[in-house]
Amino acid sequence: MKALITRKLGMTSIINDDGKVTPVTLLSVNNNVVIGKRTDEIDGYKAIMIGAEYAKHISKPVAGILKDSKTSPAIIKEFRIRGGSEESNLDVGSKINADVFSVGDIVSVTGTSKGKGWAGTIKRHNFHRGRKTHGGRSYRRVGSIGSMYPQHIFKGKKMAGQMGHTQVTTRGLKVALIDNDTNTIGVIGSVPGPKKGMVIVKEIS
Repeated sequence: MKALITRKLGMTSIINDDGKVTPVTLLSVNNNVVIGKRTDEIDGYKAIMIGAEYAKHISKPVAGILKDSKTSPAIIKEFRIRGGSEESNLDVGSKINADVFSVGDIVSVTGTSKGKGWAGTIKRHNFHRGRKTHGGRSYRRVGSIGSMYPQHIFKGKKMAGQMGHTQVTTRGLKVALIDNDTNTIGVIGSVPGPKKGMVIVKEIS
C-alpha cells in the first residue's frame, strides 16, 4: 500500500508533451517517516505507521511510540499493507518521499471537506422550494417530516443541519506530476478540503 500524508497547496496547470493544458492540484509531502509497524504475530494484522510534519510538544504516551524512530511528527496515521508489498520491508525511521508514486498512477485522496455552516434542505439536499403563487406559503420550508406512526422522526431523515466539514474520499484520480526538488505531487481531479488542509493519498489496489 503506497500512501502519503500531504498538504493541499492549491491548483495550477501543466502542459503535456502534445501541448494540451491540464489542470492539477498540488499536494506537498512534508517529512513522511515510518514510525512503527504492526505485525501478524503481535497485532494480528500488517500495517505501517507514518508520521508527518513536526510537533514541538508531544505527550509522553506518544513519545513512547516514537522512541524507535527518533522523530516528533504532528500527524500520525496507520495504513494496512499486503504481505508481499514493498512497504513491508521499510525500516522504522526511513523517510518516504513523493517519488514513491509515479506519473500515471491511479490514487484515492481523503480529506476534510470545507465547512459551510448550518444549511437548509434546499442547499444541503437539493430539495425543491414550494410554489410562490396561488396562495403558496411554504417557500423554503422542509415540509412534512413525520408520520402518524410511530410518532417520531426516523434517524437519517434529510433535514436542515451542519453542512460540510466531513471526511470525503475521492477515488480514481491520476498522478500527473512528481517534483522531487520540492517534494510535491500533482493530481488530476477534485481534491476535497481547503488550501493547507491535510490530504491522505493512497494507491488504489
